Amino acid sequence: MICPYCGHGDSRVVDTRTTGEGIRRRRECLACRKRFTTYEQISEALLIVKRDGRREPFDRHKLTQGIRIACAKRPIAMTDVDRIVNQIEEHLFSLGKAEVRSEVIGEMVLGKLKELDPLAYIRFAIVYMEMEDVETLQRELDRLRAERK
Repeated sequence: MICPYCGHGDSRVVDTRTTGEGIRRRRECLACRKRFTTYEQISEALLIVKRDGRREPFDRHKLTQGIRIACAKRPIAMTDVDRIVNQIEEHLFSLGKAEVRSEVIGEMVLGKLKELDPLAYIRFAIVYMEMEDVETLQRELDRLRAERK
């Protein structure tokens, strides 16, 4: 890593931390001894296979937005949403596959939201499960109530 202060090509890593969007490394230049921070992101290509067969690149922002919408106006901290997104992203990349079906992600989100907040779970489920009538929603609510007892 090139030092931004003196241009020397060698540095040592002082500290490494995982952030919501990658890895943060604190470095020290071996020549001038000044410290600087670098950020690294995972560049693995992961395609999501949609229900209709289309393929699109995994989009962390899209996943975060979907969960945020389900959690809107609920007493849920953004750190909880970020934690869920991080867990899902880490799991997807740990599978080592080039493609993952969107249903896998949807089921993971449902599982995490069910643990976190039942109303956020229902909000996400209405869209994800394509609930088109009140009877379908009522069956899911009844199932959720039975599980909680």
